[in-house]
Amino acid sequence: MAHWNGVFPAITTQMHEDGSLDLEGTAKHAEALIASGVQGIIFLGSLGENQTMLPNEKRLLIEAMVKSVSGRVAVLSGVAETSTQAAIDFIRHVGKVGGDGVMLMPPMLYRGLPDETLTFFQNVTRNTELPIMVYNNPIAYFNDITPQMFEMLAREPRLVAIKESSGDTRRITDLRIAVGDRYSLFTGVDNLILEAAILGIDGWVAGSGIAFPEENQYFWDLTRAGRWEEAREMYKWFTPLLHLDVHTKFVQFIKLMVQECGLGREWVRAPRLVLSGEERQRVLKIIHHGIETRPTLVKA
Repeated sequence: MAHWNGVFPAITTQMHEDGSLDLEGTAKHAEALIASGVQGIIFLGSLGENQTMLPNEKRLLIEAMVKSVSGRVAVLSGVAETSTQAAIDFIRHVGKVGGDGVMLMPPMLYRGLPDETLTFFQNVTRNTELPIMVYNNPIAYFNDITPQMFEMLAREPRLVAIKESSGDTRRITDLRIAVGDRYSLFTGVDNLILEAAILGIDGWVAGSGIAFPEENQYFWDLTRAGRWEEAREMYKWFTPLLHLDVHTKFVQFIKLMVQECGLGREWVRAPRLVLSGEERQRVLKIIHHGIETRPTLVKA
């Protein structure tokens, strides 16, 4: 079974101005991420606007991206369905077209009790074949998967990784106490990456860093090498950009950042709207300052 580690960025789904899929643009961005040294790419996450896509669009996109990446890094798909059966059906399709695994959210639109959430993950993993990263984001999606629940799920062999996005870094140590190294432990909160790395994680589902692939990978490598002084200095540059990942409009913010860095376009799928007015200017100021003050990368 898979043991994932390293940077697994959650990539945007590139769109044309009319909101239709831009498969070529998405694949081009993936190439820049692969060149930076990532270990995997997660398509169709929340940043990938999964919830706004039709079922056939999601299937089309993941099949096209599997072909484009062609085995060079792990290809995962986000799974954000409203029912257990829909999640099972989609995961089976990801496996059929050659995907390496999935990042699975609890059922969307329903705030399940702990026994319902546990049963959901048990039923999905027992009826599919791919390795699964469990995505815990109680702030945005209201279902909290606690360390004790992960301990109960540890007997399910295809649940191999956790994307911990509760926003509480204490969870990292609590998870290590509860389940040890049973799962690969990823953080999904960009502006807690240094704190999480110090506490001991295996990987990072990066968001803002998809606009700065080389810098993002370099920062991660600093943490792996224990070069904490350098990492702290770089974090000061990175943090205003990383803050853009933890906002209701994180999709618009990061897509604008990707555009300004020459890696894609800012177009989003309705009901989202592209940024405008004072808000757009405020975010552009943060992005442009980040571009202008990019640190010099000194390889070890």
